[in-house]
Amino acid sequence: MQKTEQEEKSACCSTEIAQEQTAVSCCSNKDAQTEQLADPGDIKTYKVTGMDCPSCASTLEKGLSKREGIQSVKVNYAAGKMAVGAVNADIFEAIPGYVKKFGFEAEPERPARDARVYQVSGMDCSSCAATLEKHMTGNPGVQSVRVNFSTGKMHIAHTLTDEQVIKEVQKSGFDAKPATLRNQKKEAQQSVKPLPITTISGLLLALGFIGSFTAIPDWLVTVFYAAAIVIGGYKPARSAFYAVKSRSLDMNVLMVTAAIGAALIGEWFEGATVVWLFALGNALQNRSIERTRDSIRSLINLTPSEAVIKTAGGTVVKDVEDVSLNDIMIVKPGEKIPLDGEITAGLSSLNQAPITGESLPVDKEPGDTVYAGTVNESGSLEVKVTRLSEDTTIARIIHLVEEAQEKKAPTQAFIDRFAAVYTPIVFVLALLVMVIPPLAGFGAWGEWFYRGLALLVVACPCALVISTPVAIVSAIGNAARNGVLIKGGTFLEKAGAIKAIAFDKTGTLTEGKPKVTQVITLQDDSETLVSIAKTIEEHSTHPIAQAVISYANERNIASKLGSDFSAIAGKGATAVIDGTEYFAGKPKLFSEMGISTAHIDERIDVLQNEGNTLVAVGTRDHILGLIAVADTVRDITVRSIEKLKQAGISEMVMLTGDNEGTAKKMAAETGVDRYFSELMPEDKVSAVKKLQSEGKQVAMVGDGINDAPALATADLGIAMGGAGTDTAMETADIVLMADNLEKLPHTIRLSRKALTIIKQNIWFSLITKLAALMLIFPGFLTLWMAVLSDTGAALIVILNSMRLLRMK
Repeated sequence: MQKTEQEEKSACCSTEIAQEQTAVSCCSNKDAQTEQLADPGDIKTYKVTGMDCPSCASTLEKGLSKREGIQSVKVNYAAGKMAVGAVNADIFEAIPGYVKKFGFEAEPERPARDARVYQVSGMDCSSCAATLEKHMTGNPGVQSVRVNFSTGKMHIAHTLTDEQVIKEVQKSGFDAKPATLRNQKKEAQQSVKPLPITTISGLLLALGFIGSFTAIPDWLVTVFYAAAIVIGGYKPARSAFYAVKSRSLDMNVLMVTAAIGAALIGEWFEGATVVWLFALGNALQNRSIERTRDSIRSLINLTPSEAVIKTAGGTVVKDVEDVSLNDIMIVKPGEKIPLDGEITAGLSSLNQAPITGESLPVDKEPGDTVYAGTVNESGSLEVKVTRLSEDTTIARIIHLVEEAQEKKAPTQAFIDRFAAVYTPIVFVLALLVMVIPPLAGFGAWGEWFYRGLALLVVACPCALVISTPVAIVSAIGNAARNGVLIKGGTFLEKAGAIKAIAFDKTGTLTEGKPKVTQVITLQDDSETLVSIAKTIEEHSTHPIAQAVISYANERNIASKLGSDFSAIAGKGATAVIDGTEYFAGKPKLFSEMGISTAHIDERIDVLQNEGNTLVAVGTRDHILGLIAVADTVRDITVRSIEKLKQAGISEMVMLTGDNEGTAKKMAAETGVDRYFSELMPEDKVSAVKKLQSEGKQVAMVGDGINDAPALATADLGIAMGGAGTDTAMETADIVLMADNLEKLPHTIRLSRKALTIIKQNIWFSLITKLAALMLIFPGFLTLWMAVLSDTGAALIVILNSMRLLRMK
């Protein structure tokens, strides 16, 4: 997890203190030079209060350094911290008492916990997140805090208990609880129905509006409007109170100010309409935002909460959190796998779509890995647990996706900076509009006060601030459901700008497993030739030998009875069959035995130039035939490359260590536009740099391990097969969980669509604000129209972003 700026400063400060402590311990007491210095563990840090100036720090340093048993003292006035080195632990207990004698207070600093995550509820808009951040930062027990409105999560490094954190959050007007997987699963299963406050407020507003056209007294109409303001405005007023308390200027503050101002000048209908429209807009926004958060909750719900465990006395049902490593799970047909594991007994087909996005079931047998959340479609399985509930592949996917959704994209970071400047400027402008025109004699106070209130409402750029993060959350959630991990908004934006994709050949465009492509007989029939080759190769684990054996098994060709099996290092193998010694290996093996290959040399050259590895089969007298073995193009590769071209990628490039002839043939088969052949692993980096030097944004697709340098060099690193490779999940910018390119075209299309929607949202938000500002000064924009333009624009932006959730 990346450190915040505050944490980095703190780390730097601690380093400086430690370095200066060493200097003090070496020169503050010359007689101590022969003594053994304190261990690093004998240095403690204290928080000091009461210091008025840097000279206070100097006084405290000098005073404490004279105390017996204290080896070093360093006081940092700016940070309000003091580091003390002592000869034994008893000295540390007396330090607060010593400090008190100098007129200050000191308390030992508790070590900060690792950053923890809490689920926050009650936030209505992105400015609520800023209010909570400011409030939490003011607590001395909080080292760093980051709140994300889109995901409803708070990341906080602190020395407090969970109860203290929750109470502190409640002081800001929100609720919080630790974001454990169990809590999130419960939340996903619950459907909380809020009280119909907005409906009640709306009914009171309607009664007041209808009453104004009837004979009922005006005071009763005003009561209806006032009741609508109080009921509908209670929650915004509460949030506004905490925002002001935290010195934050958010939408709630501006809206409450506008509503109260309208009431003060007698515009009760305007005030009530403002409150009701704001409450309605927030309710609709919250419902829409919950839809985007559900994209991750749906992943959480994929895994069962219980598992059937095999024991000596039968079977027991346990919560998945209580299952131990190496327990044996029983999974019946139609059930979901509760935890990651390895099959120990049973055969079945598993639907792995929740993890990899693959549409077709995958056959599994003993020894194969299975993932939590996948569906057992046919046979009953016994599975040994290899990962606990918090460490399963699906749990790590959820964690990585949530982290990704909270990382700010460059566009979002820019908009946040813009909004931070825009809001106070418009706020000051609103105050000036209320005061200067009437003072200059350009109208009545009430008229300009009303326009100033309208300008206050326009001052909060809700739609603009939320335009990017909701689109990013929606796109990353969509990708995760389809077996693709996008590590953050930055990489989502980069994927949308990619012009060229470089593919590693072996294992990416091809299967990575050699297969028999051709059998050429010179004397016997092909079945006899393959039978002899299988007999010789059955005792070898070499990939080429395994390809020959697989070819024979697929065609039900049996091996012969052989003996005296032996390997010929680097050349082949031999065995005695029916009293005759047979060989299988490189053609060069037979040349060395004095057997002429002149009659098949031309054929050998053609096959090798096409990328085949040749296995010659024969005796000491003659060659019986050739078996050509090659890495084959994946079935999905050609379709994927065609779809990538349709998605707008201008150039497909293949990187391979094969010779020119093989590379050319493979390029033609796969449909790539260009290839670099005869590359060493380090040469792939140069190839990527060459593409970049041509002015292209380049993505590199590989397996995430061997291709790590090229993945890091490219503008975007895409790793395949993440479901089985921890390294790929941790290192690449984008991870295709399946071991094929099937989902890559969808990822590129999704990224480009996200970029388009983000641009639409930004322009729509800016144009709406500009139009509202221009209509205020002529007096055309009423208060309720200002609210409608703000909350309406935010809602439209959210709904536009949610289109990414439905993209298939």
